[in-house]
Amino acid sequence: MEIQATLPEKGRDLRLDFFRGIANWWIFLDHIPYNVINWATPRNYGFSDAADLFVFISGYTASFVYARLMLDRGFVVGSTRLWKRVWQLYVAHVLLFVIYIAAIGWVALRYNDPDIINEFNVAGLVDNPIQTLTQGLILRFKPVNLDVLPLYIILMGFFPPVLWMMLRKPDLTMLGSLALYFAARQFGWNFSAYPTGSWYFNPYTWQLLFVFGAWFALGGARESQSVIKSKWLLIAGTLYLLFALVMTMAGRFETFGAMFPRWLYDAFNPNDKTFLAPYRVLHFVIIAFFVTRFVHKDWKGLEWKIFDPLIKCGQQSLQVFCVGIFLSFVAHFILLLSWGSFWAQLGVSLGGIAILTGVAYYGNWSKRQDKPTAKPMPPKGQTAAQPSPAAGS
Repeated sequence: MEIQATLPEKGRDLRLDFFRGIANWWIFLDHIPYNVINWATPRNYGFSDAADLFVFISGYTASFVYARLMLDRGFVVGSTRLWKRVWQLYVAHVLLFVIYIAAIGWVALRYNDPDIINEFNVAGLVDNPIQTLTQGLILRFKPVNLDVLPLYIILMGFFPPVLWMMLRKPDLTMLGSLALYFAARQFGWNFSAYPTGSWYFNPYTWQLLFVFGAWFALGGARESQSVIKSKWLLIAGTLYLLFALVMTMAGRFETFGAMFPRWLYDAFNPNDKTFLAPYRVLHFVIIAFFVTRFVHKDWKGLEWKIFDPLIKCGQQSLQVFCVGIFLSFVAHFILLLSWGSFWAQLGVSLGGIAILTGVAYYGNWSKRQDKPTAKPMPPKGQTAAQPSPAAGS
């Protein structure tokens, strides 16, 4: 079939690094319970949050990186490179899983606090450790806060045929993703979890944002320019974002929520995150369109030094994400020991972000060390194989 997708321009898009970095910061803050600093994250001001941004950018980046490879070297090579990345994600998940549950177990024993085992959903390891660990390795058992990475692994694992179709029939592939999304919501499809229940992030519905990111990267943004730049979207989109802010605040503050009709309040509270409610998707799409409209790829502000920590965290996203998940548990435990004062909340939040930034800078530095050092050019008229006259004297 003829290629119909529009490949992104070559060169790094700092917007992706910036927003992926800030998504990692927000996820870290959101995973610290009873932390007033996480009021700085978008989940408190609208229907979508950092998880939506993370999944969208993951789809955008995957298509950005692997589309040209698949076209140049074929479906098999492109797929194996994608699955190599899936393997890296899986190994990272297993390491994080083992360290995470070991840390929780150590804290529970050291401080005689068995409640923390139930709080982080690792009680099954005490009663049935072998089966629970086995289920963890096949992604069915997940302690609290370890939901995003398994979702990412599944979405990337099934992405090769989706990308192949997206390159040839992008709009049709996007419609297929929508059809799967609505079918999953209609029939309640989800992956089963261990020991009971289902996945917190339903892959059948969350794939929509991942595929939307791929579609947006491979020509969707260009196709949508008339909508993105339209005056009616600016007005209607702004009104919808304000409405989302009001409904989210209604869910946060009981007295404020009581001012609205029950049918209206119940339509948006609690926010349906597992099945990715349509109002949540619409909220994110409007934000994506607004960012595309007002933050251009060549915006010089992205090169400001103040944004460099965020961009570095985006460039080393996997390491920063994994460390952030672990640090959120450490921060939660510190707050339990310090009675959760405001200064303790501020300290663990800023300290965690500083550590994540340090991890990103180290990862960036380490990657540069793996590249061969450029050798100086020999003097004019002298080749590298020829010794200088002075060498033989």
